[in-house]
Amino acid sequence: MVAAATRLLHQQGIERTTLADIAQLADVPAGNVYYYFKTKDDVIAAVVDAHVGQVSASLAALDARYRSPKARLKALVSEFAGNSELLARYGCPLGSLCSEIDKRQDAPDFAVGELMRTIIDWAEVQYRALGQGSDARDLAIDMLAAYQGNALLANTLRDPKILSGAARRLERRIDAL
Repeated sequence: MVAAATRLLHQQGIERTTLADIAQLADVPAGNVYYYFKTKDDVIAAVVDAHVGQVSASLAALDARYRSPKARLKALVSEFAGNSELLARYGCPLGSLCSEIDKRQDAPDFAVGELMRTIIDWAEVQYRALGQGSDARDLAIDMLAAYQGNALLANTLRDPKILSGAARRLERRIDAL
């Protein structure tokens, strides 16, 4: 059910997604959704938690797979651009979710900051390992901001090439370190 909710929140947004939509996509009776999630806010919290877990697992996999911080950062950039068609159609699932949650009136305090902070903290460690010292945090923030901005542009203009071009530029910046 969380996977169905994650997909629908990305493709339809928070306001347009209903618990009945989630039940239909998950192929479960609507009562099952209501049993586990009493409100839409419960669904959103589960989706945020799932995203944090997925991001953490992806970053741990990069740590395990790649030996150098440069290779890790470039692999992350490659992952960013890997779903360019989907991102051009629906936007970044993380950025869109964070933006939508921020606009909701009277919403509980979801851990959306953790989504972005997890990526920034990890990238900062990589930049520090590359000897970037006091600039490491800023470089990590700039990298994520470049991705988020380009994801927004790719979505707005429905042009996945924007993300592949951004990935090439980010990789060149990383190579120059």
